[in-house]
Amino acid sequence: MAERLSPGDPAPDFTLQDADGKPVSLADHRGRKVIVYFYPAAMTPGCTKQACDFTDNLDQLATAGYDVLGISPDAPEKLAKFRTKESLRVTLLSDPDRATLTAYAAYGEKTNYGRTVTGVIRSTVIVDEEGKVEHAFYNVKATGHVAKLIRDLGV
Repeated sequence: MAERLSPGDPAPDFTLQDADGKPVSLADHRGRKVIVYFYPAAMTPGCTKQACDFTDNLDQLATAGYDVLGISPDAPEKLAKFRTKESLRVTLLSDPDRATLTAYAAYGEKTNYGRTVTGVIRSTVIVDEEGKVEHAFYNVKATGHVAKLIRDLGV
């Protein structure tokens, strides 16, 4: 597992397919702040709650200068179904080989119901306009995380 990111670190660049199979790069968002959040699986209760919370607050975040990218190991086809089913407006990206998840230390060992397992660590990284890490939050909760993030960022 990669070292956890800290404020001031360069954010690992990536180019991943979105729900429509189009490439999206972190570099495409230079000049704006980016909330990159990592979640285990589309269409699961916690991930659905988190994606809906981001969608519900997307306009407020965009007005404050933030773009939002959600990354999971799911295939673009599953992300497209998730987006349609839940009416999501967040950009969802597919990382099937988990390279970006690993680079952001959002994949590795975690405790799940008292057992140690390997998987996606629910995390959120705020990247500034120059591509540097502004904040890195690991092991976040699906419920209430977006509201806390908005408070912490002063949005």
